Amino acid sequence: MKYNPDVSSSRRKNRKAHFSAPSSVRRKIMSSSLSKELRAKYNTRSLPIRKDDEVRILRGKYKGREGKVTQVYRKKWVIHVDRVQRDKSNGATSPIGIHPSKVVITTIKLDKDRRAILDRKDRSKTAQPAATEDVEIVDVSDHS
Repeated sequence: MKYNPDVSSSRRKNRKAHFSAPSSVRRKIMSSSLSKELRAKYNTRSLPIRKDDEVRILRGKYKGREGKVTQVYRKKWVIHVDRVQRDKSNGATSPIGIHPSKVVITTIKLDKDRRAILDRKDRSKTAQPAATEDVEIVDVSDHS
């Protein structure tokens, strides 16, 4: 069911918007979920991934591997994790690209901006004010 008439539900237009998205939008799309411990600590499910986060790979050939993110390659929609690489025939190594949705963040690189994002996304803060506020319902139809 389509609720907003200004948003297209055309597969063709959605794919075009996705694959021609600017870097600022790709950052948001390239988010990873947090580990259970971090999820409990920060009350947040996911975060846009960044360099120096530590991740655990959940899917594919390298499942179970852990490492630090060495590069977030927005143009190719992948991240590079240290020690997840393959040896080429000429002896050089090249990093393997992994999609951020297939990893879980185990350690967050915290700085001022990242802390602000976590504070803003904290679900416990946003859920509590509505529950603790007392609302009085007054019936106005009888006072005519």
